[in-house]
Amino acid sequence: MAEAERGRRILSTDRLELREMTGEDLPALRGILQDETTMTHYEGAFSGDMVDAWLTRMLQRYRNDRFGLWAVELRATGEMIGQCGITRQPQAETTVDEVGYLFHRDHWRRGYATEAARACRDFAFNQLGVETVWAHVRDTNLASMNVAIRLGMTVRTRFVKHYRGVEMPHLGFAVDRECD
Repeated sequence: MAEAERGRRILSTDRLELREMTGEDLPALRGILQDETTMTHYEGAFSGDMVDAWLTRMLQRYRNDRFGLWAVELRATGEMIGQCGITRQPQAETTVDEVGYLFHRDHWRRGYATEAARACRDFAFNQLGVETVWAHVRDTNLASMNVAIRLGMTVRTRFVKHYRGVEMPHLGFAVDRECD
């Protein structure tokens, strides 16, 4: 698939390629967002309309912010296994730059989330000039908490997100850019 069809490449790691998503990614995105187990911390799988809206929101973020959640592909196969990137998220009375990661459960416990999120954290510091990178993690999501800790993040706040009619307690993990 040509780069224009696959989306602009953003980052590479030892095992992964991160690139902008396109409409061509809808089948893989549905495989992730419509899997009940993968979406446990989002209160279950998304409907088809919710997946379409998710992709539309990412494409808008690319245009408006120049970043968002990107498709994560295995370099060895080109398979899209998840998404990871930087998004602007509301937090208390402000907006923060958050590293987000969501991988299909078939690819959990292999270090992909940490590898991709580390590259995105560094992108935020080095390319976007961000001073602090956050990760909003639901308080029941131990695996994502461990990814945040591996990124050098610590808990700085607690808050509740209202999503899909549910109050979801979250922890706000953060790490600051190191000064030279």
